[in-house]
Amino acid sequence: MPKIDPYERLVLGAFDRGQLKSVGTKAEIAKLKAVARATAIKDRRINIRLSSGDLTDIQAKALEEGVPYQTLIASVLHRYVTGRLAERPRARPKPAPGGTPKRRASSG
Repeated sequence: MPKIDPYERLVLGAFDRGQLKSVGTKAEIAKLKAVARATAIKDRRINIRLSSGDLTDIQAKALEEGVPYQTLIASVLHRYVTGRLAERPRARPKPAPGGTPKRRASSG
């Protein structure tokens, strides 16, 4: 199970004590339920080949998140196709101490 941060613990406590109430209208709630149902329907099956290393990394990440690895893969793909998966800029490698290495002169 994923770890719960202090804010989440506060909200969960308020929910357990019955201190929270819905602010959505019946129409909004019905619409959101319909969207959730449509999103959750998995009506197609695919086969995909991954490298052993990638699969191991995905399984480890899924374990950290507390979800099955196939669910994690489906979630990442869904976020990608809906434009909600943002790429993080890659960090540039730091130069070696002392500046750039000098090339040796080639003989010949």
